[in-house]
Amino acid sequence: MKKNMRNGIHKLLLVILLFLSPNIFAEPIEGYAVNLQILDKITSQIKTIEINVNDTYNFGTLKIEIYACYKRPPEEIPEDFILLKIFDTLQDNNLERVYQGWMISSSPAATPFEHPIYDVWVKDCRIN
Repeated sequence: MKKNMRNGIHKLLLVILLFLSPNIFAEPIEGYAVNLQILDKITSQIKTIEINVNDTYNFGTLKIEIYACYKRPPEEIPEDFILLKIFDTLQDNNLERVYQGWMISSSPAATPFEHPIYDVWVKDCRIN
């Protein structure tokens, strides 16, 4: 009898968890702009720039296009996710895509941008 009751409680808890699990984590908040930091390895200068989503920014030989940014809600561990493309200008003035994908603010090494002259990393996704 105790075993059947325990199984019933376990099943009830499982059902409750299944129905609640989508609500355990809040939806990320979509942002309108991105703050990036760019290091020029030759001059050792760091510049912080703000680029609106669906906009482009030129820095040195780089062309940066921002497609989306998301920020975790305030009640969760802070994290920003940025979808972008980075192009480099070649000597013949053609563009070569050197990065495409998501950058994560807390883990720049997880999705690194590798370039001989510049480092680019996410500082913030701006929300209203």
